[in-house]
This record gives sequence, structure tokens and C-alpha cells, in this order.
Amino acid sequence: MRPFTITGGRTEPSRNIFTLITIVTATASVRAGPGLQREHLRALDLCAAPAAVAEIAAHLDLPVAVTKILLSDLLDQGRITATAPAQGSGGPDIALLEKVRDGLARL
Repeated sequence: MRPFTITGGRTEPSRNIFTLITIVTATASVRAGPGLQREHLRALDLCAAPAAVAEIAAHLDLPVAVTKILLSDLLDQGRITATAPAQGSGGPDIALLEKVRDGLARL
């Protein structure tokens, strides 16, 4: 099915909170409902256990932009929750990054 049809012609999600690594979890026990397409239901099934947006898009075999619109629909209906992944405490290891840079420069 063409992405235009799946999203109803929309090109942007109603909420722009999703990144590739946003963790999504289903909250609704009711799987059917008005306005839900087959792709919505498949996304809900994939979210039964916490999953990243990129993972959901890959399993749906849809572009990430289309997946974000579907997930936004589900979030608006209260059927999923979306949380940012936990951030590391120290950020990137600068010494390691420098070693990688130096190694690449020697190639």
C-alpha cells in the first residue's frame, strides 16, 4: 500500500516527539477501534513489548516518516506511550573518539 494512502495524505505527525530511538509501548488492551487501519494494528502488536521507532518501521516495512505518523495517531488515542531512551551519564568517551579518528587518519 502506498504511504500516501496509509497516512491519509498527511506528511507530518500530529506530535513531533518521535526519534529513531524513542521507545514505544502499547497501553491499550482494545485492539480494534474507529480510525485504525491494518498498519495501526500491526504497530500495536509490535509495541506489546517496548520497541524503538526504527525497529517498528523495519518490521512494518514502512518509511520511518510514515511510521511516526501512525505512532502519533496511536499516541493521540492513548493506545501507546513514548519515552526517550535513558541517556548515559558521561556522554561520549572523548579519548576513544580521538583514537578512532587517529586510526582512520592512518588508513
